[in-house]
Amino acid sequence: MKTDELVALLAAQAEPVQRHAAARRFAIALALGVPLAIAVMAIEYGVRRDLLQTLFWPMFWMKLVFPVCVAIAGFVIVQRLARPGVRVRRAWLGLAVPVLLVWAIGLASWLAAPAEDRAAMVWGQTWRSCVFNISVITLPVFIASLAALKSLAPTQPALAGAAAGVMSAGAGAAVYALHCPELAAPFLGIWYVLGMALPAVAGALIGHQLLRW
Repeated sequence: MKTDELVALLAAQAEPVQRHAAARRFAIALALGVPLAIAVMAIEYGVRRDLLQTLFWPMFWMKLVFPVCVAIAGFVIVQRLARPGVRVRRAWLGLAVPVLLVWAIGLASWLAAPAEDRAAMVWGQTWRSCVFNISVITLPVFIASLAALKSLAPTQPALAGAAAGVMSAGAGAAVYALHCPELAAPFLGIWYVLGMALPAVAGALIGHQLLRW
């Protein structure tokens, strides 16, 4: 078969890709993964008993909204990286802003606190398990996100895998917030960020191998 005939044959079988196909696949991944993440949190760790009371505390909402913003930014980034030729552009700013804001609030509150309270604001009661717990709760979303990414066409597999990890970790950390007793901004700025960074690194490593064409 001649080259021109092969090209014509391939072109004849080409079908237009549905608009927003990548976004829909990641939305499905979240729809499947988040309920499973909630189930893991509820079964393995349990919802905090004073959850209704904490709904009136501003720091609880900061702890919840912060990873949600990270997940949204990760969603925008990964669905762009999943399509060849689509630039991420300012979506990186959407990821950096919530992290920088939490760091700024954490530093300001740490500096304003009495010296004897500062260590507790950083270490809290659960620093040893926080990063691991977030990673475990993130797993259902992480697996579903990589499966969605595998069905698409990322040209930067490591970066796309990292973005899938960021989106998954943001969702997982938001779910974990329903259990976590910590409310200090310095704690969130350190341990929650590390907890979300670990799936991002894992996504980059896995994506480099799994998502290559």
